[in-house]
Amino acid sequence: MNQCKRAAFGSLAGTTIEWYDFFIYGQAAVLVFDKLYFPGLDPSTATLVSLGTLGVGFLARPVGGVLFGHFGDRVGRKSVLIVTLLLMGVATALVGLLPTAATIGVWAPILLVLLRLVQGIAAGGEWGGAVLMAVEHAPEGRRGLYESLPQLGVPLGLIASTGVFALLSGTMSDEALLAWGWRIAFLASIVVVLVGLFIRLGVEESPSFVWVKQRSEQARVPLLEVFKHAKWTTLLTIGSQALLSIAFYVTTVYVLTYARDTVGISRTESLAALLIAATLDLIAIPCWAAISDRTGRRQVFLDGAICAAMLVYPMFWLVDTGDFGSVTAGISLMLVCGHAPMHATLASFLAEQFVTRMRYSAISLSYQISGALWSGPAPLVAAALLAATRGVEILVGIMFCALGLTAVSVRGLQETYRNRLDDAQQSAVAG
Repeated sequence: MNQCKRAAFGSLAGTTIEWYDFFIYGQAAVLVFDKLYFPGLDPSTATLVSLGTLGVGFLARPVGGVLFGHFGDRVGRKSVLIVTLLLMGVATALVGLLPTAATIGVWAPILLVLLRLVQGIAAGGEWGGAVLMAVEHAPEGRRGLYESLPQLGVPLGLIASTGVFALLSGTMSDEALLAWGWRIAFLASIVVVLVGLFIRLGVEESPSFVWVKQRSEQARVPLLEVFKHAKWTTLLTIGSQALLSIAFYVTTVYVLTYARDTVGISRTESLAALLIAATLDLIAIPCWAAISDRTGRRQVFLDGAICAAMLVYPMFWLVDTGDFGSVTAGISLMLVCGHAPMHATLASFLAEQFVTRMRYSAISLSYQISGALWSGPAPLVAAALLAATRGVEILVGIMFCALGLTAVSVRGLQETYRNRLDDAQQSAVAG
C-alpha cells in the first residue's frame, strides 16, 4: 500500500477510535449516566445535567486544538497523533472503572467531568492532525476523496458505539446494564486503542510538513500566525460549521432522549434506528466527497446545509409516529442528505484555506471552537427548548438561523478545489 492510502487509512483507524470513545460517552450520558451519577435529581433535571457533562468535552476541545495544533505545526503531525490517541483511550477506560455516586458520593460526578475534560482535550488535537495527514499525502485532484476517509471515523465511531449499546441493551436487563454492563463499552477502548496505535506508527510524516521543516520554516508560535494572517478566514470557517454541528448532535444525541422520553420508543429500537442511519451516512460521505473533487467544495457543502435545515421538522414528525421504519427514515434522511455533504467536504475545504506552517493550528482552532459554540450546547438547548415549548417549531427556527450564518460564511471563503495545495496556500495568505 502506498503512503497516500496508508496515511488515509491510518487516519481513519485513529479517528474511528477517537470518535468511538467520544460518542460512547454521549450514548451513556443519555441512557445511564443520569441515573448513576445524578440520582438525587428528578429525571428531567438529571437528563439535562448529564447532557451538560457532554458539553464539557466540547468546551475542552479548543484547548486541545490550540495545544496540539501548536506542536503539530512545530514538531510534526504524526507524533502528536500518537499522544492524542493514547490520551483518549486512557481517559475512556478510566470512565469504565469509575465508581458511581452510590459508592463515592459527590466525587463520582466530579471525576466524571474531569475525565470528560481529558477526552475533550484529546479530541481537540486529534481531528486536525488526522485530516491533514490524509489531505497533505493526497494526490492533486483527489484531496476531497482522500480527506473523506478520516471523516468516516465519525459515522464508524457512531456505528461502533451505538452497536455496542444496542447489543448490551438487547442482551441484558436494564438492571444489569445499569449495574455493570455499560462499563464493557468503555473498557473495550483499551483493545481498539492498541490496534490503532499499531497502524498509526507505520504511517510516514506528512510531506507538506517535512518540506517546511527541512527549510526551518515552522512558525515559532503558529497561533499568532493565525491571528496575524488568517483571522477573518478563521472566523468564516467557524461560522460555516454552525448548521453542520447543530444538526448532527441534535440528530445523534438528543433524538435518542426525545424518542425514549417523549415518544416512548424503547432504547433498543432507537439505537437500532440510529445504527442503520449511521451506516447509510458512512456510505454517502465518500460519494459526496468525490463529487466535491469535480464540482467544488462550496456548492456541495451549501446543498447539505439547505437540506439539513429543511429536514429537521420532517425528522421529528417521523420520530413522533413511534414506528421503527419511520424513525429510521427520519434520522437517515437528515444524516445522508444533510450531514454527509457538509461533513464530506469540511476537512479539505478548511485545509485548503491555510498555509502549511499554521494549518494544523488554524483548522483545529476553527473546528474545535465551532464544536464548543454549536455542537456541545445543541443537545442541551434542544432538550430545554422542547421541554419549555412542547413543540419543535422553535428548534426549526434556530436551524434556519444557523443556515443563514453557514451560507454567508461559506460564500465568504475561497473555492480552491482546482488549485494545487501550495497554490491554495499562497492564495489564502494573499487574501
